[in-house]
Amino acid sequence: MVKREVDKDETPNKSDIGSQFKKGILELCILTLLTVKDCYGYELVEEISKRVNIAEGTVYPILRRLTQEKFFETYLKESSEGPPRKYYRLTKLGRQVQKDLIGQWWEFNKNVNLILKLGAGNE
Repeated sequence: MVKREVDKDETPNKSDIGSQFKKGILELCILTLLTVKDCYGYELVEEISKRVNIAEGTVYPILRRLTQEKFFETYLKESSEGPPRKYYRLTKLGRQVQKDLIGQWWEFNKNVNLILKLGAGNE
């Protein structure tokens, strides 16, 4: 057997994997929260942070990208606590994408759980 040295950059550490996984699922979380009501950016951060440990800065690039992809419309609304806030509202396209992603998520979740159950039997 030939031993190969693994370059440090080739081996993801646990926090990198967790971070990438969270970024991937945050899009679905944001879209889903916006099916309930229009929200401003920090409001979304606060709501997601109640359940998932995220950095505030991870949400804003996603909001910009999804706005560019026409999943949201934005508007400014006066705030009693400072400057006007930018609110995000789902478009028809955004609602359709959210529904599609929810279906994909449930299917993915079901299949991962089946695999995990197989592995749990070997402990």
